[in-house]
Amino acid sequence: MSKIGIMGGTFDPIHNGHIVLGKQALKEYNLDKIWFMPTGHPPHKKDHKVTDASYRFQMVKLAIEGQEEFVCSDFELLLGGTTYTAKTLFLLHEKFPEHTFYFIIGADSLFEIEKWYEPKKVLSQAIILAADREYEEADKSIGAQIAYLTTHYNADIRRLHCREMDISSSEIRKLAEEGESISDYVPEVVEEYIIRHRLYKEAEHE
Repeated sequence: MSKIGIMGGTFDPIHNGHIVLGKQALKEYNLDKIWFMPTGHPPHKKDHKVTDASYRFQMVKLAIEGQEEFVCSDFELLLGGTTYTAKTLFLLHEKFPEHTFYFIIGADSLFEIEKWYEPKKVLSQAIILAADREYEEADKSIGAQIAYLTTHYNADIRRLHCREMDISSSEIRKLAEEGESISDYVPEVVEEYIIRHRLYKEAEHE
């Protein structure tokens, strides 16, 4: 049986914060692999344009190249249609019953997870690894939120003891559109790919 970390997201673009979270999950919870899994059509991002999946997938592939514990997975992209984490986890268990899945999320997602599609199924189908960072928009501490979700949903939620990067993919897209350097926030190969393909030059932002 393998312990597999799932790092889902739009990855528009993937950035250093995603890589750091993945490495911390591997180390802290002795995982065998991290599957970086770009989403197809995330339901919470219907209000703005999402870069074509082929570009997002390629950026993830470039960003993790040479790191054998990291895998670029097209599992969600091949499903087609709108992507729901509850459905993805169900299908992963169906296809890979031999694996234990750890779902890696940021602190913001931990506080927003009850707004997701069928949160009970999400929380029951994977061990949740949450970045250990207070969320400014929340009315409670991350510890209190973990305690609430654990009790209310019988969830297994564990902290990832590393700081999230203080920049989002939407902010990186904005910098790229304005011609500013993003070298501090994304792997060099990803920055080169964005420049070469002129991504985010006419992006719509959150």
